[in-house]
Amino acid sequence: MRFIKYITGLLVITGSLLACNSPYTYKKKGYFNIEFPEKKYQSFDQPGYPYTFEYPVYAMVVKDSMFFRDKAEDYWINIDLPRFGGRIYISYKPVGQNNFDSLVNDGFKMAYKQHTEVSTGIEDSVMRTPNGVEGIYYSLKGNTATANQFFLTDSTKNFLRGALYFDATPNEDSLSIVNDFVKKDLFHLINTLKWK
Repeated sequence: MRFIKYITGLLVITGSLLACNSPYTYKKKGYFNIEFPEKKYQSFDQPGYPYTFEYPVYAMVVKDSMFFRDKAEDYWINIDLPRFGGRIYISYKPVGQNNFDSLVNDGFKMAYKQHTEVSTGIEDSVMRTPNGVEGIYYSLKGNTATANQFFLTDSTKNFLRGALYFDATPNEDSLSIVNDFVKKDLFHLINTLKWK
């Protein structure tokens, strides 16, 4: 009796294995191939805005839809990169009496305080553009929500902050190629920024 159960079990297992009519195909782990568009730029120069810059033709500028009571937020915009599921958040504040240090500290905190737990490194670079705009650029390493942030100012009237985010789970390996591509656009935006 035991021998019959053993043979029956062996026949069921063998029959199950032979019943599959398609061969197993191994799936390699990897990332999608991304086709990047040609680098071309257009001007953002809206009436009433205290700044102007150039941004990619494959991006769209939209007014920030969040509601704030402060009139400074009238100049907050987002630069959407629909092809990559990315967004550059641009916020603007006028420099007034005694708020410059506070604005710089906020820019520093946004880069360091919120990302030090997940970041494997943060590099900051002091910038001065051909248009006389000064600021700091932050490159964050690791699986951070944003790998690129910056702030720009003339230290007397204008303060602008930018941060690039993607609508994806932070993964440095999969986002690095897109981050590197868009980083060039960020530098172009920074270097073409002018105060009005």
